[in-house]
Amino acid sequence: MFPFWMNPCCHSESQKSHRRHQLEFLKWMRDSLETRLAAVNAAIATMERQMNEENASNQAS
Repeated sequence: MFPFWMNPCCHSESQKSHRRHQLEFLKWMRDSLETRLAAVNAAIATMERQMNEENASNQAS
């Protein structure tokens, strides 16, 4: 899936560097997903609040 996940050469320093790069990439992906998920959750909460307010005003009329 990700090109850097292919095996690097067998030298131990290269493997350490490769794993460090993988870890940093995965952390970046996680942070990006968390940010997007927070935005989606906020949008859902806003829509639910607006719908509840509309229902309350329709029932009061």
